[in-house]
Amino acid sequence: MAPPLIQLKDIRLTFGGTPLLSGVELNVAPGERVCLIGRNGSGKSTLLRIAAGLVEPDSGTRFVQPGATVRYLPQEPDFGDHKTTLAYVESGLAPGDDHHQARYLLEQLGLTGDENPHNLSGGEARRAALACVLAPSPDILLLDEPTNHLDLSTIEWLEQELDSRRGALVIISHDRRFLTNLSRATAWLDRGKIKQIDRGFASFEAWRDEVLAEEERDQHKLDRKIVDEEHWLRHGVSGRRKRNVKRLANLHALRDQRRNYRGTAGTASLAAAEAEQSGKLVIEAKGITKAYGERKIVENFSTRIQRGDRLGIIGPNGAGKTTLVNLLIGGTEPDSGTVRLGANLETATLDQHRESLDPKSTLAEALTGGRGDQIMVGGKPKHVVGYMKDFLFAQEQRGTPVEVLSGGERGRLMLARALAKPSNLLVLDEPTNDLDLETLDVLEEMLGDYEGTVILISHDRDFLDRVVTSVIAPEGNGKWIEYAGGYSDMLAQRGADLKRETTKAQAPAEKKEERAAAPSSAPKRKLSFNEKHALETLPKKMETLHADIAKLQRVLDDPNLYAKDRKKFDDTSAAIAKAHEELSAAEERWLELEMLREEIEQA
Repeated sequence: MAPPLIQLKDIRLTFGGTPLLSGVELNVAPGERVCLIGRNGSGKSTLLRIAAGLVEPDSGTRFVQPGATVRYLPQEPDFGDHKTTLAYVESGLAPGDDHHQARYLLEQLGLTGDENPHNLSGGEARRAALACVLAPSPDILLLDEPTNHLDLSTIEWLEQELDSRRGALVIISHDRRFLTNLSRATAWLDRGKIKQIDRGFASFEAWRDEVLAEEERDQHKLDRKIVDEEHWLRHGVSGRRKRNVKRLANLHALRDQRRNYRGTAGTASLAAAEAEQSGKLVIEAKGITKAYGERKIVENFSTRIQRGDRLGIIGPNGAGKTTLVNLLIGGTEPDSGTVRLGANLETATLDQHRESLDPKSTLAEALTGGRGDQIMVGGKPKHVVGYMKDFLFAQEQRGTPVEVLSGGERGRLMLARALAKPSNLLVLDEPTNDLDLETLDVLEEMLGDYEGTVILISHDRDFLDRVVTSVIAPEGNGKWIEYAGGYSDMLAQRGADLKRETTKAQAPAEKKEERAAAPSSAPKRKLSFNEKHALETLPKKMETLHADIAKLQRVLDDPNLYAKDRKKFDDTSAAIAKAHEELSAAEERWLELEMLREEIEQA
């Protein structure tokens, strides 16, 4: 057996008095592909940073085979003072490495190499960081959530690229399909220790359930033994002092074992507050079209969504997924075509970009809106602490600022806010981001039990297969096609066409066209305050202008107005022309900002 490339032995680390890692052992051999699994907050990222040599444990040893190259992909890359993405990627190369690889990988990932790393969107930063760790062809790659911010085509490209390499991999990811396709061994970090099997992620969940079931049986036996020994202590003490002392010591040891037992983390209790049933027809779109300047976002698209349908929308970042959803739910007026909404619709939306969260507010304030200790769940008051516990938040966290919550905790917070509102139509934008596998399971079950209708934007192939009944995918130039079934069914229907599209990430030429169409000359990390404000207020302004136009039109509908009151006719005509002009400008500005938001924040 080959010696390990990396060996972690008896790693211990404590944060804030609570042991995070308690004697962790991890060995990674050459060419091995390990998925590192664990609940949110279990210490996976910390362990990977220890393996990379970036964090020093309280105790334990880290061994790296002499001469082995190690590269680590963090969740948040540090670009330092590099002026271009090419310079950043080349900085990870050793003297003897092929510098052509840096340019090649950047192009494969849809970047030119000339971008300023500090102006990149989330998706662009992730692609640059991937190019940086892939370019040296290291002996071992440590990847922390490598698919975050990536669209489906890039995820599938990355999967193929990693599969073709000989180096060892250690991967943390919430993407089941990605882990299933790449891993050959599984390391489960649970309550500070690692259990490892020489099988990939496909075998993990069945194995985990067996381990937990056996543990539960052992705990039950321990409880029974303690009861028996306590009964002896009360009723069966003999005159043999030595035997009694030894047995009493054993009882104390059993009690200590029970007292020190760390049970598994609880399971989130997700339930959507459901409104009264909607009509059978939820949404009917006929020939809807929307364009931004010369760029077509949606062209001549039609669909019919009925109560109980689960609709998945997929596509590259910037393809217009959010715009399509807004057209379907009536948030945006199409340039042509019609959208008819069914009767009695109550919509709840999950904004996975978390723009609505005030980072300075506490967890409890984010749930209650800063109003007391009660939250309205399904129209009924519930104490905020009880509702927090449903989403795996401890009572002590009620005063925790939102800005210090982990990604998984913010994801659960957004779910908690969205599911509290009574609804019969759920619109979920990337609901799986940063959720651990156990919470994903519960979310899937909740959506399966939900009696209303679901519209879902996601890049998670496994989640789509498990949840949706049809998939809408872009075909380019504003064309969208709906396929029956989940993501795998869509693949089977599209066949080789999709594979050709997904073998390479978005081409630089296409990317330049998107940037030219964007309202800003340079990519931005965030919308400005004024842009956010305009994005929130413009829909109301457009609604008011529509009402004004309708009112003015009713005046002009009088066939005798011109003869009766020429001045009123002229004034009304001028007013309606001005209102149309303002409406057109508002719609253009809103769409411009919406496209900018999607490009920056979904990337």
